[in-house]
Amino acid sequence: MAKKQRKYDMEYKIQAVKLAKELGGAKAASELGIPENTMYAWTKAVREGRLDVGSGSHTPQTAMSLAEELSILRRQVKEQETEIRRRKSAKGRE
Repeated sequence: MAKKQRKYDMEYKIQAVKLAKELGGAKAASELGIPENTMYAWTKAVREGRLDVGSGSHTPQTAMSLAEELSILRRQVKEQETEIRRRKSAKGRE
């Protein structure tokens, strides 16, 4: 007699993957009572961008674009800080 395949909702999968990141896939699967292969399939889906677990988890493409954006924003902050200092020193000379 074949086993009935369990269905997991999206929130369960997301929380399971987050737990797997903390404990490791095998331990998380054991704790949750789910097959290790299922856990590994979900973590693979996250890596491939097929399962979105929210912030802190990015595909290589989004991680790169986030790094680029961060670099641009840091450069803008430095430029603004330099401008503020320049204005303050010019004001002090008046």
